[in-house]
Amino acid sequence: MKHSTFFWFVFPSVLLMIAFIALPIVSVVTQSLYSKHEQVIIVVENCGPFGCTQSTTVDQAATEALRAEEPLGKWAGLDIYKDRNHLAVNEVASAWVNSDGLPDFGRTLMNLPFYSAMAFTLTYTAIVTPLTIILGFFIAIAVNSVARRLRGPTIFFSLLPMIVTPLVGSLILFWMVDARGILGTGLQWLANDPSLSVKASTPLMWAMLMVYGVWHSAPFAFIVYYAGLQTVNTDTLEAAMIDGASRWERIRYVVIPHLVPLTTFIALIQLMDNFRVFEPIVSFAAAAHATSLSYAIFNDLGGETRLLSSAAATSVLTIIFVAILLSPVLVRTWRDFGTQK
Repeated sequence: MKHSTFFWFVFPSVLLMIAFIALPIVSVVTQSLYSKHEQVIIVVENCGPFGCTQSTTVDQAATEALRAEEPLGKWAGLDIYKDRNHLAVNEVASAWVNSDGLPDFGRTLMNLPFYSAMAFTLTYTAIVTPLTIILGFFIAIAVNSVARRLRGPTIFFSLLPMIVTPLVGSLILFWMVDARGILGTGLQWLANDPSLSVKASTPLMWAMLMVYGVWHSAPFAFIVYYAGLQTVNTDTLEAAMIDGASRWERIRYVVIPHLVPLTTFIALIQLMDNFRVFEPIVSFAAAAHATSLSYAIFNDLGGETRLLSSAAATSVLTIIFVAILLSPVLVRTWRDFGTQK
C-alpha cells in the first residue's frame, strides 16, 4: 500500500482518537494542575454609638473578574495530588513513622479516601475478573453440549444478566439481599442470626458487590468462548477421541489451548470494565462500606461544590493505574503478535 493511500485510510481513525481520547486526557491532566479560585472576601467595619462591629461579605464582582482572568483557576501544580483526598503524602509519611507495624499502617491507609477506594477497586478487579473468565468458560462448555434444538433458548437465558441494565440488575440483587428478600432471609437462616444484615456488614457488602459483578459479566465471557468453541478443529477432537482421550483431556489439551487468545481478549476487556466499577455501589447504596475510584470521581463532581480539580486528579491517577494494570496483558499480546510470521 502506498504511503499516501495508507495515510488517508487511517486519517479518520487517528482524527477521531485525537478528538475523543487524546484531547480529553490532556484537558483532564491540565485541569488537575489548577485549583478553584477562592472567593474575594471584604471585611466591613461598622461603627455606631454602641461600638464597632465587623461583617464579611463576598465581593461578587471581584470574584468573577478573577475567574474571568484565570478561567482554569489558580495554579496548584502537584499539590492536589499530594493532598489528603488523593495520595496523602504527609499523612502516609506520618503513618509510616508512627504506626505499630504493617497491620496498623494498613488500617491507617484504609481511613484515607483514595487508598480506601483503591483497595476496593483492586480487590474487586482481582476477584471478579478471573471468576468471570472461569464461569463464562464452563457455561460455554455446558451450552455447547446441549442439544441443538435447545441451544437458542439456553443462550438467550444465559445472556439475560448482560442484557439487563447494570443499574436495574444491581437494584434487583439489592432487594433480594434485603432482610425481607429471599437471599437476605436465606442468609439469616443459614447463620441462625435473625439480625444478620448484608447492608450493615462491610465484608458481606463487598462479597455481594463481587457476586453481582461476576453475575453481570459472565455472559460476556460465555458468548466469546462459545463463539470460539465453534471454530475448534473437529478433526483434532475426533483424533483425540480415537486415541482414548477423556472429555476433560480433550478440553485441557485441545480446547483450552485453542481459546487462549480469546482469554487474553476477555481479560483485557474485563480488567478495564471492572476497574471502573460504579453502578453497583450506587444501587446498593454501599458508599458507607465500599467506594471505588469511579465513585470518588462522581462524588467530587456532585453537589454544589463541584470539585473539578479533585475529580480531574483522581481521573489522572485512575488512568495511570489502569495503564499499569493492563501493561502485562498488552505486553503479552504484543509478544504473541510479534512472534507470528
